[in-house]
Amino acid sequence: MQRISWMVGVSLIVGLGIMSCATEPFPSSRSLYERLGGKSAIHAVVDQFVANVAQDARINSRFASVDIPRLKRHLVDQICAATGGPCTYRGRDMKTAHAGMGITNQEFDALVEDLRAAMTTLHVPAQEQQELLAMLEPMRGDIVEVP
Repeated sequence: MQRISWMVGVSLIVGLGIMSCATEPFPSSRSLYERLGGKSAIHAVVDQFVANVAQDARINSRFASVDIPRLKRHLVDQICAATGGPCTYRGRDMKTAHAGMGITNQEFDALVEDLRAAMTTLHVPAQEQQELLAMLEPMRGDIVEVP
């Protein structure tokens, strides 16, 4: 159960607050959710992301007993809601979900790398990647317990 919530939290996890990206010269009136391609595109990113994590020896043991379909549903809802989509994330807050798990900065970074790789594989534009990843970094303090 703790492993599921760790993955939900770190992914995008992502539903704790949308940050605008300062590198965009003319902010788009379209939400990040729309620019990512909507729920079906988020599903594709989550599927690739989870596959990347499964192959990542740095962190895959953390997910050995995870209910993968449930994990994917939580991730999609969390990303969808955080990026301005119509979904509702009903999971726990990140601090509560990760308390006592001993997650390290290295594990957090590995997960971020796996997410970035998933988005690159699926040709998510750099601007949207940056915005989505910018949402993840503020969660580090609630998730990482072992610097």
